[in-house]
Amino acid sequence: MRDHQVRGVRSRAAALAACVLTTTVLAAGATPAYAAADTERPTAPGPITVVAVDTTWIELTWAPATDNVGVVSYPVGVRFEDSGAQYSTDTTSIRITGLRPSRTYVFSVAAVDAAGNRSLSDPTVRVTMPPGDDQPPGAPGQPVAYDVAATLVWLRWAHSVENVALDRYEVFRVDAGGVLTRVSEVYQYPPGRNSTQISGLTPSTTYTFVVQARDEAGHLSPMSAPVTVTTLPPPPSCTVRSRVGQWPDGLVARLLVTNTGATAIDGWTMRWRFYAAQQLRSLWGAEVVDRDSSYLRVRNVRHNALIPPGGTVSLGFVATGSQPPEEVTLNGGSCTVAAE
Repeated sequence: MRDHQVRGVRSRAAALAACVLTTTVLAAGATPAYAAADTERPTAPGPITVVAVDTTWIELTWAPATDNVGVVSYPVGVRFEDSGAQYSTDTTSIRITGLRPSRTYVFSVAAVDAAGNRSLSDPTVRVTMPPGDDQPPGAPGQPVAYDVAATLVWLRWAHSVENVALDRYEVFRVDAGGVLTRVSEVYQYPPGRNSTQISGLTPSTTYTFVVQARDEAGHLSPMSAPVTVTTLPPPPSCTVRSRVGQWPDGLVARLLVTNTGATAIDGWTMRWRFYAAQQLRSLWGAEVVDRDSSYLRVRNVRHNALIPPGGTVSLGFVATGSQPPEEVTLNGGSCTVAAE
């Protein structure tokens, strides 16, 4: 009798422990076996309806999807041009904030069940947010031309003042009679860019450009003040003779640049290979324009700007390292390099 009672107590304890274990596992969120074996996709949610919308938020709802077991979530996608975001809800409605006035977004909704099966086709709705901006941008700053070459020019300008958000800058060429031809668009995604390259130009030709800003509500700014620039002549043909002296921690180089073309060069910019580890100690016969991790770019000084056909100018530099000038260009044209 005593032994029977002990066995009964042990059985009840084991049953209680099993019950506690089962409760603990389910409380931890274990997926039921029927969900793991579920391979059937939910149907697509019903059409999306806009319940309410303002300049920076929208509220959407849709008819529920059906599933043989049960839908557990509705992933919601938001896309603007080539960028997007993802949200999720376990109901059939959602309120999305942080949107931008006047932008056109595409919203999509899918259905997902407990086994992770996702509906095949997702309804979408395209919505243009109400305008939250009734002011045009200010005029951009007058463009500045730089890196002028024979067939291209770079322009930069000061940003427009805008009360909400800029969409883009539009750059126009001013043709005969004041006709405007758009030659570049500089979108502000991400914001901050205020320069562009204009290519396909004709050598030795004068052009005039203006810039206009457009905000996200579609308002246009006044035109900037114009900039007029003349492209360079076609790249010259040239030779460079170099005399390089080496020492343990550097070099001194003297360059003789000869115009081998039939047209005089009046003002020049020269570039050659100059590695990041090198340091320029001194330079004569030219002045530095800029340098990056691979090249050094210099331009003429007053006394040697003109190189007539067959004429030669000289320049030189002292630098660390042992790399002599290579890949030399003059006004964008490649020069033949030879040791003197």
